[in-house]
Amino acid sequence: MFTGLIEEIGKVEFREQKGNILILGIQGEKIITRAKAGDSVCVDGACLTIKALKNKLLYFDLMVETVKVSTLGELKIGSNVNLECALKVEERFGGHFVTGHIDGRGKIIEIIFTGDSKGIRIAVPLDFTDYIVSKGSIAVDGISLTVIKVGSDYFTVSLIPYTIKYTTLGTKKEGDRVNIELDILAKYVAKSNIKKEQKENYLKNLLNENK
Repeated sequence: MFTGLIEEIGKVEFREQKGNILILGIQGEKIITRAKAGDSVCVDGACLTIKALKNKLLYFDLMVETVKVSTLGELKIGSNVNLECALKVEERFGGHFVTGHIDGRGKIIEIIFTGDSKGIRIAVPLDFTDYIVSKGSIAVDGISLTVIKVGSDYFTVSLIPYTIKYTTLGTKKEGDRVNIELDILAKYVAKSNIKKEQKENYLKNLLNENK
């Protein structure tokens, strides 16, 4: 389990395709000091297991499904990625519940600059918006963000200066693709027997109780 609060921006320093497995070697100066083989790390929103630590790099094996549903297969040597270690029981919880299981990809279709902050509009598959509500939570490239507005095939978020500076969203451009993880609470509500017209209000209340 993760929180969506990024610990550091890492850099891809190694990339190799071996059969159906994509191997990535990522530099993470903070995380490598306390990580070990077998630990889980959220890489741009995807939960990956550390295969090995060698030459100051974290090595991960990516299976076909992970590459298929995420943007990780598009990473190149030199690409920056958001990194977060799995949450420990004794640690304070912030952000929202992020599982590291990506639901699919979105596309940045508009960036609006307002002073030191900026708004981003992200296009998503039509069925995704059934699980997105205004003022609810969503993970974009592993970052816990609050939804500002929801359309039929898009949603918008606002980035504060801290998020712009310390995550990869600060350098994203219109047309870039991002990993999307829908809020797990929204998925549970959608699977429940609550009537459709009651779900949005129920979800908003549930999200507020868990903040």
